Amino acid sequence: MALSRRQFLINAGAAGAAAGIGLHMPAALAQEDVLTIALAARAPTGVNPQQTGLTGGDNWAIYQVFNTLARNPDGKFATRPEEFEPSLAESWESSEDAKTWTYTLRQGVQFHKGYGEMTSEDVLFTFGRHLDPEIVTGGKVTFNNIASVEAPDAYTVVFTLKRPDPLFNGSAISTLPASILSKKAFEEKGENFNRDPIGTGSYQVESVNETTGITLVAFPEHFGEQPATPKLIVSFIADTTARTLAFASGQVDMIEGVRSPGWIPSMQQRSAETVFDATVPGSFNLLHINLTRKPLDDIRVRQAIRYAIDNEALAAAYGPLAKPMVGIISSEFQGSVTKDELPPELQYNYDLEKAKALLAEAGFPNGVEIPCYTSQREDYSAIMLMIQEQLRAAGISLALDIIDHTAFHAENRVDKNGMPLNSSSYGPVPLNVFLQQVSSGAEVKSDGTGQGNFSHYGVAMPGIDDLLNQAQDEPDFEKRTTLVKEIEKKLLTDLPIMGIITLSYVIARNPRIDLGFPVEGGYAYWPLNKAKRTS
Repeated sequence: MALSRRQFLINAGAAGAAAGIGLHMPAALAQEDVLTIALAARAPTGVNPQQTGLTGGDNWAIYQVFNTLARNPDGKFATRPEEFEPSLAESWESSEDAKTWTYTLRQGVQFHKGYGEMTSEDVLFTFGRHLDPEIVTGGKVTFNNIASVEAPDAYTVVFTLKRPDPLFNGSAISTLPASILSKKAFEEKGENFNRDPIGTGSYQVESVNETTGITLVAFPEHFGEQPATPKLIVSFIADTTARTLAFASGQVDMIEGVRSPGWIPSMQQRSAETVFDATVPGSFNLLHINLTRKPLDDIRVRQAIRYAIDNEALAAAYGPLAKPMVGIISSEFQGSVTKDELPPELQYNYDLEKAKALLAEAGFPNGVEIPCYTSQREDYSAIMLMIQEQLRAAGISLALDIIDHTAFHAENRVDKNGMPLNSSSYGPVPLNVFLQQVSSGAEVKSDGTGQGNFSHYGVAMPGIDDLLNQAQDEPDFEKRTTLVKEIEKKLLTDLPIMGIITLSYVIARNPRIDLGFPVEGGYAYWPLNKAKRTS
């Protein structure tokens, strides 16, 4: 059943009211040896970094349980090659053409629960699954540039790339799906690995439960420092009011913030002490247009939708947490386009009359109805409800259903949505956005074996694959950036996808919890091994 704008505002008000009961943690509930974070999802899907359909809560747990060969600094993205830090690899080097990358593994790294030392065999197994076309893995298109992975010995791994990549650590190696699996454990456990995973992280999984969430405990043989807090509970509370109440009552130390207008001010009014950790740019909120559905296959209808969406007004509703997007690359990243550098026909300044005229030209003088659905999670539902209101003014009726967040991702994965909003965090590697969202190789499939190109761009109509190939073949950073801008212009011409806003990912944190570092940017999850209660 569709949720109306009025109903949404009532729910948002309830969240503010929940915040009003006070946000001070009762001493009786504070446990020195346990930290709890509550995320906006109903239940865990799994703790396997290669699993598809994972929720944000799953990713938080995965990030604590697994390690990658190289990593971003705590609380921010590495934007240059020299800024990446060692993790499972103690060092690396690349060839002059940036097509051969050699990693020297840290020796003596142990897997959880007695599964032995991590070696190059485990690295080969991990990436071999991504490179095997017969195996469905999350983030698969991210690794398409890898031609081969070899291991000269137990502690050396050599990646040979098809195309140069000076930021290979950012585009592939430090991403969550590149987390190193235990070959022995995976082959032994099969599907059970999703609920009983074996990694090398500072925390290991104690239990995965539909009700209590994911319980992690410190791994005593971790190669780095022991976690500052012995136990970590990743809980799942989809309901906004319930999650806010859990935080206010001290049942949880941190909660995923409500990225809907007015939530942070309402929290601040009730407790100025609450700390808000926010990433910049945060999530890219991109609206896919399914080109296999009528009337969305008509460019005039897509242009009408673009003209009818005022994303500057959408961003303003979120205050400093949001920025309007022009293309699908965040303005903070190289290759993004500004309106000033675009021809007038690609600027799509808000124009209701233009939108109505385009609809009439397409054969819909009395308007058109478009069915779609979105997630009940606050950031998804708030954006889509505001878009629904804006489109209605142009004669476009968005028949919007709001469904469970996990179900939303599952339905999208089998191509059931006409206009899915996708919210994803990306590192400063623009080609990754194109690879995962609009390349033909990432086309969604009705049997669930596809990836995140929900518009069928590059298959239902010619896409950006040729330009993307040119960019991937270009070793010069400035020339590559120019090609990225050309891809953005092509997407604005064809409109298979629309950049709406970037929205900072927010965690509300009890001031008694010290993370051990400031959160400036990065993905929508960060390490909690340094987090501790200070009082």
